[in-house]
Amino acid sequence: MTARIRVGEEVGAARSDERPVVAVETSVIGQGLPAPANVECARRMDRAIREAGAVPAWVGVLGGDVVVGLSETDLAAFSEPGRAQKVARRDLPAACARGGPGATTVSATIWAAARTGIHVGATGGVGGVHLGNRDDVSADLLELSRTPGLLVCSGPKSIVDPSATVERLEELGVSLIGYRTGRLSHFLAGEVAIEVEHRVETPGEAAAVLSASLALEVGSTVLLCNPVPAAVALDPVEVATATGRAEERARAEGVRGRDLTPFLLAAIAEETDGRSLDANLALLEANAALAGTVAASTPPPVGGA
Repeated sequence: MTARIRVGEEVGAARSDERPVVAVETSVIGQGLPAPANVECARRMDRAIREAGAVPAWVGVLGGDVVVGLSETDLAAFSEPGRAQKVARRDLPAACARGGPGATTVSATIWAAARTGIHVGATGGVGGVHLGNRDDVSADLLELSRTPGLLVCSGPKSIVDPSATVERLEELGVSLIGYRTGRLSHFLAGEVAIEVEHRVETPGEAAAVLSASLALEVGSTVLLCNPVPAAVALDPVEVATATGRAEERARAEGVRGRDLTPFLLAAIAEETDGRSLDANLALLEANAALAGTVAASTPPPVGGA
């Protein structure tokens, strides 16, 4: 840990007592979801983690520090539309120099969490290789390859190429584990016809994979892919059609770079009459609950690392 990484009071107490903690990104409420759905998301994920027996550690840049364990009051600043800047790992020095607030993406969140001894995280979908452009690759993937831990997600976001993303993850040495499925979960659409080599049936089995990964010092993140709840999963063809229309809108409006992902997610919500937003909220809550249970099932590493 460094002087520019600050641990919140509740998370610090949990770490001292060796109680389970789950890291959560703030970009999902800062950019990923519109208001007031972002506030509802924070409430639902927070509650799900606590009910599973763990402590949520929301990560963000505030007051010039990377804070692991933002308070409920702190989170209010991240939920105000347009206030918090999107911060990947590469942006952390500049974000700290500005003072924040900075809403951390997956790459920045798992980086900070690992440095405070937190090895379980929860998110919605991970970034990947963008459709139609294999040179446009999310920073999430490289960070997953060099940060130890386990991240519960619902697979790659619907706006990326699942096959190319899986290939890139394999090249980078990132383990994909299906949770009660042998296929890749694909964010809003449940599953796609891409097999994953490993699967687990219980949170305890997932915790055993994490413990082995940490003991072996593999150095990369285990991606535990938890499909979106079936009751709210969208038809894959509908998702693909909505995504294509959203990309056309992005090209027409000249949206690119860090603004592209939140723009596309918002556009897909419009194209699906809000059903993608309902699915997104449901999968985030489910992933938070699973991450909390996995964290509660994982014994502390030897030496408290």
